[in-house]
Amino acid sequence: MADPEQHKKHLQSTAMRRASEWIFSQEIPSDFTVHVGEASFALHKFPLVSKCGHIRKLVSESSDGDVTTSIELHDCPGGAEAFELAAMFCYRINFEINTKNIAMLRCAAEYLVMTEEYTVGNLVGRSEAYINEVALKSLSGAVSVLHMSQSLLPTAEKVKLVSRCIDAIAILACKDTHWWAEDLTVLRIDIFQRVLVAMMSRGYKHYSLGPVLMLYAQKSLRGLEVFGKGRNKIEAEQQEKHEKRVVLETIVSLLPREKNALSVSFLSMLLRAAIYLETTVACRLDLERRMGAELGEGVLDDLLIPLHAFTGHTLFDVDTVHRILLNFVEFQHISFPSSAEFERVGKLMENYMAEIASDPNLSLSKFINLVELVPEHSRATEDGIYRAIDIYLKAHPGLSDMERKKVCSLMDCQKLSRQACAHAAHNDRLPVQTVVQVLYYEQQRLRDVVNDGVTRVELPPISDELSILRRENEELKVEVVKIKMKLREFEKPSISSSQTNTQLQAAAENPPPPKKSFINSVSKRLGRLYPFVGADGVTSNSKGRVRRSKDRRHSIS
Repeated sequence: MADPEQHKKHLQSTAMRRASEWIFSQEIPSDFTVHVGEASFALHKFPLVSKCGHIRKLVSESSDGDVTTSIELHDCPGGAEAFELAAMFCYRINFEINTKNIAMLRCAAEYLVMTEEYTVGNLVGRSEAYINEVALKSLSGAVSVLHMSQSLLPTAEKVKLVSRCIDAIAILACKDTHWWAEDLTVLRIDIFQRVLVAMMSRGYKHYSLGPVLMLYAQKSLRGLEVFGKGRNKIEAEQQEKHEKRVVLETIVSLLPREKNALSVSFLSMLLRAAIYLETTVACRLDLERRMGAELGEGVLDDLLIPLHAFTGHTLFDVDTVHRILLNFVEFQHISFPSSAEFERVGKLMENYMAEIASDPNLSLSKFINLVELVPEHSRATEDGIYRAIDIYLKAHPGLSDMERKKVCSLMDCQKLSRQACAHAAHNDRLPVQTVVQVLYYEQQRLRDVVNDGVTRVELPPISDELSILRRENEELKVEVVKIKMKLREFEKPSISSSQTNTQLQAAAENPPPPKKSFINSVSKRLGRLYPFVGADGVTSNSKGRVRRSKDRRHSIS
């Protein structure tokens, strides 16, 4: 990019060269020098004094008499470029008036007092005619003039150029069916806000502003690293960051309140930007509430909000997602979401917890709090929760037995699928008590299925299913025996070697009666659940049956 100072000097030299060309063409020596900014124009008094009230006043106040007069116009709206066009008008030199230069012409004419008082058809009247008859007749023209007026304040406000453009845009936008939102993205945020407010006052529906705000936000917030998983902040000047913060907070204040008016992905983008730009707490909480209300339409990436500074804590902003889920839970009591929406949110949160569970810095309390917030009736099965728990246990091998039990107590073992039960039965990361519980409920489920099948023995397909269930029941019984043996090892008291020898000798002479314990009683009850004995007491034969391969889900470990 070229040096701004060099570019400025180039414009000034170009303006002075052009001015010299059309001034020298008059073949009359100049007697008047006008300084506008850092540019100087050698002109003649009469053409300017005859049309510009402001210059006439300055010349009349000069004490130089007939000598060359030099005046300063450093605050001329539009600078040297606007003054050059006004001077060309005074010299009756033709140039094109268009939507790009009409705003500076109008403001320069106001500053120079080029009214009908000094000459008929002066620049104020000519520029007003173009604005009313041409520029404000089309939406693109009105936006272009408004855009150019932003750098001409406060003069543009004084001549009501800004307000007239805003009114014209509001009227035309409500009538125009074409897509004009892209045109508005060039406007400054305060002017953009005034346009939208004017549109709504003209009857434009608030919920229809979503796409307009989305386009404006994407363009104005471009450059912020709020979409990826990176943790490093981009170094930005404080002034630029402040400007973007104002833009974001204004956009959030304009968001429609209607449900489904905005996508969750767009809200997530705004929330990430709000966290990065450190907007007001009210702005961030507003976005979290909106996301909670629309959570049923979200996807996993919408919730993977990164922490922008890695300080040894979690990679993702779990606290923010926790508040979003809290908002969903509160929202359900007001709007009574459908069961389908509950299921979508339940599945979404299961996937989210499985994603963050591998983070070694994720605390047990935060993980448990998230799981407990997921409504139980939103989960058809517990497979997703089991998968997240298994990943968490694998990523946190240092958990105590009590902590592992606490994590596993979050899932309902009765709602695990057969595939999940089969995996859990061989999962060494689970507490033994959890494995026993899984096996118990699975055997109970098999018994219920078999009993239901016995009452409908006339159906041939049930017979095939029964042989499969018999084989699986036998395998489960073997697993129960293994677990029972492990529990017995845990129940042995810690004693000294001498005591052990004494007790062994006494046991050899007088063997004690078998000790009853909780696991003995559980295993005895599990043995009674053997479901394949018919009414006549004869055990059905399952030999010769080939176990059918079962479809397995993706690996949980």
